[in-house]
Amino acid sequence: MSAVFFIDDEVDMRLANQQTFALADIETLFFADAESALLAMKQELPLVVICDIRLPGISGEQLLTTLQQRDSDLPIILITGHGDISMAVQAIRNGAYDFIEKPFSSDRLIEIARKAIEKRQLTLENRELKKALQSKETLGPRIIGNTPSIEQLKQMIYRVADSHADILLYGETGTGKELVARSLHEQSQRSANNFVAVNCGAVPENLIESELYGHEKGAFTGADSRRIGKFEYAQGGTLFLDEIESMPMQAQVRLLRVLQERSVERIGSNKAIDLDIRIIAATKIDLKEAPDFRQDLYYRLNMVTLDLPPLRQRKDDIPRLFHHFLLVAAARYGKAAPALPANALQALLSHDWPGNVRELRNAAERFILLGSLSDLNESNNDVSAGLSLAEQVEAFEKTLIEQALSMTSGSIKNTMSALNLPRKTLYDKMQKHGLEKQNFKGE
Repeated sequence: MSAVFFIDDEVDMRLANQQTFALADIETLFFADAESALLAMKQELPLVVICDIRLPGISGEQLLTTLQQRDSDLPIILITGHGDISMAVQAIRNGAYDFIEKPFSSDRLIEIARKAIEKRQLTLENRELKKALQSKETLGPRIIGNTPSIEQLKQMIYRVADSHADILLYGETGTGKELVARSLHEQSQRSANNFVAVNCGAVPENLIESELYGHEKGAFTGADSRRIGKFEYAQGGTLFLDEIESMPMQAQVRLLRVLQERSVERIGSNKAIDLDIRIIAATKIDLKEAPDFRQDLYYRLNMVTLDLPPLRQRKDDIPRLFHHFLLVAAARYGKAAPALPANALQALLSHDWPGNVRELRNAAERFILLGSLSDLNESNNDVSAGLSLAEQVEAFEKTLIEQALSMTSGSIKNTMSALNLPRKTLYDKMQKHGLEKQNFKGE
């Protein structure tokens, strides 16, 4: 898809701007009239349309009206003569993105075009996310990031996802333990069956066994009907036991027996039900050192352990994660996802994130709703402590390139356009910061 359609009936204007857009490495198609451009648009809309307001046949104003009916968010930039300013202002009110008056510099034209392209790319990303949310599709349990600790975690997930082994996840609050559990489930042969999540710390002690194992009618006071427990409901799939360190001791005893025998009896029943499930447990503490957790149960669960790194140990992933959460929040609240200013990026990188990825996601939602990260800035007055000027510049440059690569899904051409960098310069900087375009595809 060409980024820009440029429409002008003057041959000299088209020839001059062919060179301008080629030097800026922005893919552009040129047309002498609106009719031929509209014909080409039957195949696919460009990211931006630039057209002279006065054209033979269909005028720029008429083209604006036609394209607004097709897609009201398509950025249209009008080229005007001195006498057309009032007409252009009215066109802006009618939905045009911007106008540029002849004579204009090539730098000015490219600057406007790039901003319009960036706006259009964000709009299209937001639409895809809205479509997924409206149709109740999930965004998928994607593990976003490419720092060494996250790459190692991804490799471990890939290696053990399709095994029958029970898995223990260890990580601080908010590191994404349920996300990893869902990823393990969806990459396994069990993905067509249920993924059942239970927060052991949220179930009252007197109800946890009924919740997990189910009960027969009349098994106890209030048991008015048979109830299928979470183990049975997860048959053929995966049972995720979050905050397993909160499980009462008596419930731990029964859980150990269920794990060993791979069968369960509903409360009030003597019939054993064979289980074909995988157990994934998660904890935020070291179970081996926990006085209220059975050691035999720990060793039964600890067949494979996956450690989830806290966000403060993977700060290079913060710009990409934040960008992803911005898009999700923008789709949820029906707002545009703005580009981050430099001070906001610095605040994100200097914050310690005690709430980890969950806290980062909440910050992205507040940024969409309130337009600032003031709560982070207040706790990071000394953001540059311990860093030299050169180190701060290096870190900021890397985050900007990562953000651009993430926004363009790893497209070198679009990243060059967004950052206004020549190809060789961009490749040199990516090599310096250890960035590879394939790591950003599909983000």
